Amino acid sequence: MRTLVLPGSFDPFTRGHLDLARRAAALADQLIIAVSHNPNKQGLLDLETRCTAIDRTLEQEGLTDRVRTEVLSGGLLVDFCREHGAQAVVRGIRTQVDLSYEEPMTRMNHHLAGIDTVFLLTHSTLSHISSSLVREVAKLGGDVSDMLPAASASALREALTTR
Repeated sequence: MRTLVLPGSFDPFTRGHLDLARRAAALADQLIIAVSHNPNKQGLLDLETRCTAIDRTLEQEGLTDRVRTEVLSGGLLVDFCREHGAQAVVRGIRTQVDLSYEEPMTRMNHHLAGIDTVFLLTHSTLSHISSSLVREVAKLGGDVSDMLPAASASALREALTTR
């Protein structure tokens, strides 16, 4: 069985993430969306809320037969891949800057465990969307609903009203 891992903080899970998940799922028998806490980013949604929003989105999109979420709680991504029998990691590339950021990690993952990385170019209509920009715009009162699946939009609204 061909298993791929799509790792990220997904805070929140955007339409860009959904597009990557849909396309990656078409390349494999199984896709695991590995949701992690990134200590270098100021998060808004807790891990459970992110996973729930992703699961609801996958259900609405009819992707639950081949895509699932798992929490990536510390440790190396390559260890997570080994544990789950994954052959490769999937990463979305919006710009040359993303590629420059991803390249050394890709090389290290291959060096450590022979885990390859599949890069998917983000669809041009979604390339301006990032979780951090969505959070920033939403915090300042902007409408980000067209950048998020419904479950993520709902989770983000709720998080912002309870802060």
